[in-house]
Amino acid sequence: MDGLLEALKWILIVLLAGFIGQFGKSFSTHIIDYFRKRKLRTAAGAAAEPLKPAQSGPAATGAEQPLSVDKKVLKARAKLEKKASKN
Repeated sequence: MDGLLEALKWILIVLLAGFIGQFGKSFSTHIIDYFRKRKLRTAAGAAAEPLKPAQSGPAATGAEQPLSVDKKVLKARAKLEKKASKN
């Protein structure tokens, strides 16, 4: 009888550890997704703000800088729309 109680105790411990492990995995996945969405929203929100005029100097004469920012904005918005369409 003593061996049976010991076996039941260990079975319950293993089941409880599995439950906690699965819950922790789901919770961490949820937290990671939350911060990814927050980062995308921040990037899209910052992209919606008007661009500041470029400073004078050799780096400011090229049109590459605003173009790369626009590409990043479009990419972030496309990701947000794609995620929204999945949900």
